[in-house]
Amino acid sequence: MPTVTRFAPSPTGRLHLGHAYAAWFAAEAAGPASGKDGGRLLLRIEDLDAARCRPEFEAAILDDLAWLGLAFERPPRRQSEHLADYARALEALRAAGLLYPCFCTRREILEEIARAPSAPQGPPQGLDAPAYPGRCRALAPRERATRIASGEAYALRLDLAAARRRAGGLRWHEQGRGWQEALPEPFGDVVLARKDSPASYHLAVVVDDAAQGVTLVTRGIDLFPATHLHRLLQALLGLPALEWRHHRLVTDEEGRRLAKRDGATALAALRAAGHDPATVRAMAEQALSLTPG
Repeated sequence: MPTVTRFAPSPTGRLHLGHAYAAWFAAEAAGPASGKDGGRLLLRIEDLDAARCRPEFEAAILDDLAWLGLAFERPPRRQSEHLADYARALEALRAAGLLYPCFCTRREILEEIARAPSAPQGPPQGLDAPAYPGRCRALAPRERATRIASGEAYALRLDLAAARRRAGGLRWHEQGRGWQEALPEPFGDVVLARKDSPASYHLAVVVDDAAQGVTLVTRGIDLFPATHLHRLLQALLGLPALEWRHHRLVTDEEGRRLAKRDGATALAALRAAGHDPATVRAMAEQALSLTPG
């Protein structure tokens, strides 16, 4: 079966060297270099963050990718145009009794974690924060309904224990590493949607990959832990199980992952300085060779 993979940038800034490497990695996984004829390379614009995403950044992404010599199937899938898909997924989880509203603020969550007898020293590997302690999980249905009706802000969380009982044991296949047991427990009752965010990254990418017919997900090794959760969401939503292939990250001289927020040199700046795509590729590979691990 032909390999279908994707490159999925967010239009919150200009692409940098790390993005270029990730795009080339995806292209080679789907193209002739992979030894698989007839592969497809798709583009997805992950633009759910309305506060940070800009049309001019999307236009710049398309321009940079064309300059790099990468040909993606058009048109790209824009997450902002598929909110109904995420709403249907959330409704399916709600109908199965796997979602509950959480009214806690971030401060309240951190305070409750700190009060726990065995408070964690930090978030599990690959997560931005410690797992939610479950404060709102046991709220009575009437209290939930009353608080929602009053206009109180809330997030929709996955009841992980109920989800695990429903899905049973799961595994996923990582190219180059073999079969992995899906162990999403470190994520706890993860947020899948908020009032100002119709779908979390975790829910949206799972729905998107199925909708686009993706068979192989290529992405940075920093997202390896999230795959445990994504495999669970696939099972809960009745979506196909995919293969994954996580690559090393291009880092700076101090070993830090390149990031837009840290001012990583944009491809546009390298281009303006007279570098061609081949030189940029060599720069990415050189930086990768210096990355530990």
